[in-house]
Amino acid sequence: MVARHPVPVPPGEFVRIGGTALHVVREGAGPVVIATSGLGGAWFDWDPVVPPLTADCTVVRFDRPGLGYSQPDPRPPTLAHEADRIAALADALALPGPYVLLAHSLGAFHVEGFARMYPERTAGLVLVDPSNEEKPRPRPARQARIRAARALGGAMRATGVSRAIGPAARRSILFTQSRRHRDVADARWVRGSYGSGRFFAAALTENATYFDVAAELADLRRVAPLPDVPLRVLAAAGGYESLAARARWVRALRTLANLSPQGRCEVLDDSAHFVMLDRPDAVGDAVREVLAG
Repeated sequence: MVARHPVPVPPGEFVRIGGTALHVVREGAGPVVIATSGLGGAWFDWDPVVPPLTADCTVVRFDRPGLGYSQPDPRPPTLAHEADRIAALADALALPGPYVLLAHSLGAFHVEGFARMYPERTAGLVLVDPSNEEKPRPRPARQARIRAARALGGAMRATGVSRAIGPAARRSILFTQSRRHRDVADARWVRGSYGSGRFFAAALTENATYFDVAAELADLRRVAPLPDVPLRVLAAAGGYESLAARARWVRALRTLANLSPQGRCEVLDDSAHFVMLDRPDAVGDAVREVLAG
């Protein structure tokens, strides 16, 4: 008889939002910072950043549906759903606002959407090498793309492929998008998150709807102003792209920072896309600046 090892219980708590149990980790005391990861990410992406901040603020990290240890959501991602999810989570946790929103990559779409939809609840934004599309348009056949992504994810779960290649996929991503070339997250949580069947379905669906969400944000920008709050954009300029590609990226993120009268872009020549791993100090400094107003 083969002995079964108990599944480790992750830190934090589970909060049901719209019928979906979200995994949430809350640490520290003081003004609230709500952090969300990039495409396919999890709460532990922020591990190098959070401990030094907990003396200054309350950091709330959560896993989007199907990622980390959160349950899947039958609804596909939209900008409005993700902004509303942040608001509902803050309500469920009775978090005192307004909040500083901290986001990496794709998560920047969601928190900018939140700021425009809930300006009175927004104290500031810190965008860590954020996703940025200048003239996005939704792609055709959205429902077909979502069905295909979920079907592929389901097949990977049914065959056990996700368990075999999920953690390896994370290592590969970090090797190419971080200058550290290694993961600092607890291996138990990486296996539990990336080795789960739910991960690939959720990540593939986020990828399949990326341009749709970007187009939603472009539409929202035309009708809902960004609140006049501190905005910090951290631009990773130390990746492995060509010098020309890096220069274009920095120009785009400087333009993004200029959306706010209080916006500022900091260029990090010694960091690749996963700034939280390469320069956690820069992320922490940006959060403190925004908290200080």
